[in-house]
Amino acid sequence: MAETTPHYHYARGRRKEAIATVRLYPGKGEVLVNEMPANDYFNNASLIALLDRPIKLAGQDQKLMVSLHVSGGGKRGQADAASLAIARALNVMSDDFRSTLKKAGLLTRDPREKERMKPGLKKARKAPQFSKR
Repeated sequence: MAETTPHYHYARGRRKEAIATVRLYPGKGEVLVNEMPANDYFNNASLIALLDRPIKLAGQDQKLMVSLHVSGGGKRGQADAASLAIARALNVMSDDFRSTLKKAGLLTRDPREKERMKPGLKKARKAPQFSKR
């Protein structure tokens, strides 16, 4: 799940169909997503705030450089997966952050997935309109 090397701290996060891998380097607080600045990639203040939340709670906002690789799903799922990955990497970096991140609910993976399509239905649960005659 998560491992450590001398140069960076690595972790992976998932949400719906999205997968995010993160590397935390010592740095000045920049966040790169797929080699682009996070503001350019997500282009949404609430999603960027979601990325910054675990870093700010740990008090590491101007001490780390975050390099993310995200794939699959939509932007919201990718941001949630990235947030989980960052929280897990911070947990690997130092066990002191664990209680703070755990209380904020950032170390819990959201298990909800898209329900499969069933035969005879239009979607997972939506049935065709009933006609008596």
